[in-house]
Amino acid sequence: QVQLVESGGGSVQAGGSLRLSCAASTYAYSSHFMGWFRLAPGKEREWVGCIANRDGSPYYANSVKGRFTFSRDNAQNTVYLQMNSLKPEDTAMYYCAAGRRCTQEGMDYWGKGTLVTISS
Repeated sequence: QVQLVESGGGSVQAGGSLRLSCAASTYAYSSHFMGWFRLAPGKEREWVGCIANRDGSPYYANSVKGRFTFSRDNAQNTVYLQMNSLKPEDTAMYYCAAGRRCTQEGMDYWGKGTLVTISS
């Protein structure tokens, strides 16, 4: 069964940090890329970035570059999204995904999301 389960969301003040986790089934975790996306109220779903299975290379959206960091624990089939220097505009539902390419269209499997709320 393909499964992705996000956790770690919550409410913090601007400037704070959160670490999101995405626990994946073995099949999902073997995908070429694990990605993170977010959906804010009134906006379209936004690509946050992804990490490659082959070599662990990370790719970040410009809006989060320098503040967010991806990592993975292959023994736990888990990827992490460390978010620092959080801003109110980072408020969104964050989704983990797995797929063939590092794009929304290239993702084959999705989690149900975890909510991040940043207050000013």
